[in-house]
Amino acid sequence: MKKFYMILAAVAAFTLSAQAQSSGIINVGDISSANPYNGSYFDMAPTNFYLAHTGAQMLFTPDLLADLDGKQNVKIKSLKFTFMSESFETIERNVKIYMQESDATEFAVVDNKKQFFELGTLVGEDALEIDLVENYGDDCELEYNMDFAYTPGKTLIVTMVYDALDDDNCTSGSDYAPFYTSGIRGKCMTYTNNSVSFTDFAQGYDFPDATVMLGCGTNVELPVTEIGYTYENTPTGVTEIAQGKTVAGVRYFNIDGKEMMQPQGLTIAVTTYSDGTSKTEKIMK
Repeated sequence: MKKFYMILAAVAAFTLSAQAQSSGIINVGDISSANPYNGSYFDMAPTNFYLAHTGAQMLFTPDLLADLDGKQNVKIKSLKFTFMSESFETIERNVKIYMQESDATEFAVVDNKKQFFELGTLVGEDALEIDLVENYGDDCELEYNMDFAYTPGKTLIVTMVYDALDDDNCTSGSDYAPFYTSGIRGKCMTYTNNSVSFTDFAQGYDFPDATVMLGCGTNVELPVTEIGYTYENTPTGVTEIAQGKTVAGVRYFNIDGKEMMQPQGLTIAVTTYSDGTSKTEKIMK
């Protein structure tokens, strides 16, 4: 599988934490049983390559992110999507990703029109080049890196904007490189246009209305998404399970990392962590 990997330009600097960092992955949808979407091109997220300008808003609701419950200082670090290459062009796009938290779990409806959310915080942007000719007929991955602090229990709203460098830099006909879909509807909306960027549309009179006349899909499936995250995993307790003897010539440390110059005895213990995991360690008393 070909991977197109993007390290998005950082919008704000990192802050380093003294706490131990652990990482994990959440899969929205199952790529092994999913199919690439072959319906309307404006009903596909996070983008399609048939039109020059697209936007997609995806609501990753608390039930989809339940693995993050109880974790501390969570950061969303990456998003990965998979599509089927079905074209003979080299596609270039400028990509922007916005994120925000919300208590909403659905898009609002006003006067029978679904409403986009505001774009949120820009977490990264970069240029993307995809050689669809070289990878025709293959599954390809798009992976994006970012650094966004997330509060478990909230809806994570992700807005992705793709803008072609010119209006001709698009796939032709029905060969638009469909993305794999999760089967989850009602949590995604899309915008498609051949001349106006979604960021410009968001500043216009019609925003936040999403209508077919504006080239919007209002009941789009969430794409199969792999969400990478980190969190702080702090010790919450230590249980002794055995005691033994010290070994000559071996340096010993206590659980705080301080070296013991005159060890009194080696203890085997189980340390439990805030995420519910445990680790067997040799420590000093």
